[in-house]
Amino acid sequence: MSLDPQQPLTPYDEQAKSNVLIGYLLMIVGLFTGIFWLVGAIWVMAKASEARGSVFEGHYQNIKSIFWWGIGMTIIGVLLAVFLIGYLLVLGVWIWSIVKLIKGFVLLLDNQPYQ
Repeated sequence: MSLDPQQPLTPYDEQAKSNVLIGYLLMIVGLFTGIFWLVGAIWVMAKASEARGSVFEGHYQNIKSIFWWGIGMTIIGVLLAVFLIGYLLVLGVWIWSIVKLIKGFVLLLDNQPYQ
């Protein structure tokens, strides 16, 4: 479902967009600082119920997915770091996270849902 660029967002969609924008920005900063990764994920999880039914609901799912998969794969990577393959896994998770976050951020700025 895409939005007509000529049609303004409803106040409900505007609020959902604002909250997920904050989440994306915190997660992107968190890629380099660590703590903001967690803060962004918590923000989105706390605000997700306020976005149910909005055009941006998929963005909330995207951020939650990035967070949980990222945490899980990073833990496995740290455990495998003893065998050096873990470092590659952690690097892969970091790159995958960047791609998913940037894709979501661009779609959000274009008022498009995350597929």
